[in-house]
Amino acid sequence: MERVVGTVVRGLRCPIINQGDNIEEIVVDSVLKASEVEGFNFQDKDIVTLTESIVARAQGNYASIDHIAKDVQSKFGDETVGVIFPILSRNRFANILRGIAKGAKKVVLMLSYPSDEVGNHLVDIDLLDEKGVNPWTDVLTEKQFRDYFGYIKHTFTGVDYIEYYKSLIEEFGVECEVIFSNNPKTILDYTKNVLTCDIHTRYRTKRILKANGGEKIHGLDDILSSSVNGSGYNESYGLLGSNKSTEDSVKLFPRECQPIVDKIQHMLKQKTGKDVEVMIYGDGAFKDPVGKIWELADPVVSPAYTAGLEGTPNEVKLKYLADNNFADLRGEELKQAISQYINNKNEDLVGAMEAQGTTPRRLTDLIGSLSDLTSGSGDKGTPIIFIQGYFDNYTK
Repeated sequence: MERVVGTVVRGLRCPIINQGDNIEEIVVDSVLKASEVEGFNFQDKDIVTLTESIVARAQGNYASIDHIAKDVQSKFGDETVGVIFPILSRNRFANILRGIAKGAKKVVLMLSYPSDEVGNHLVDIDLLDEKGVNPWTDVLTEKQFRDYFGYIKHTFTGVDYIEYYKSLIEEFGVECEVIFSNNPKTILDYTKNVLTCDIHTRYRTKRILKANGGEKIHGLDDILSSSVNGSGYNESYGLLGSNKSTEDSVKLFPRECQPIVDKIQHMLKQKTGKDVEVMIYGDGAFKDPVGKIWELADPVVSPAYTAGLEGTPNEVKLKYLADNNFADLRGEELKQAISQYINNKNEDLVGAMEAQGTTPRRLTDLIGSLSDLTSGSGDKGTPIIFIQGYFDNYTK
């Protein structure tokens, strides 16, 4: 019988992961058990993805705000620290900010506006137009911001992040001044010692600061890039990709991930005889149309993946073929013509009209987004995702 189902995505439940657990064995056992219980078979090019969170938990990659404070103190000493471009997130940044404050004498907090880099808004952009404020040129003090826009709470969290972040700093008896600007150079009028907290624009921000008189310039990727008094760390990303763990600690992005995905792939080959692709995923990359939030608060969607997930899709648009190349055909004749076209398509369709409208994103970013949406961020309890038929097309 002809197949009538394409891609199938399953969220798999597994035991709660704790420090020291063998993550590879747990993933493989969970996938095999799901196959047995749910009655599905393995095929070549199936995909197993696992969230970065359970990898970091198994590694015990945690740090306290005291560890953060010690590293900040070692890098900035008693200088006033400019903390610029943080994202507005209790989960992502609150404990980091507490650690920074505990290690600093004074903090100048510079927020981008109308939103942070992942789309959390401090103020609606239409209000800027109404008040005649240009976010690309205008630098605002806290008082000026309040005079213009008042006290605005986040759409989803109900938090006034200006007030909240300032209170986290002052909790440690540290003086805090808040300013608003989208130009990195603004902070240099207040201090030459800057901790830049942006994620995807951090290299540009550091370059601009260093080129314009910055002295001690670091990013979150430089904080806990090595262990402090036995803490967790991440040599590539530091504090980027971390999440709140307890009220006084964070879970860092996992380390040394490539051996993990390679081992899982090898174990599944031994158990099933099939070549299954494996990747670790963090945040997907997609935008909420209501809250305007880009999900991607991790430094990358996938810190590690097996070789078969390298590259981008090479697909044609079926509706384009039906409306243009084969507009005079119908039914089985149309199906056969499109199938033949797909089977004979070029290896590289970049620029081809037939590929117009297909998604020019990396496979790992697409699959990571699919996995993140499937597992969710709450209590679904499915940190492992099993995907079948992703690489199939209309002819399969």
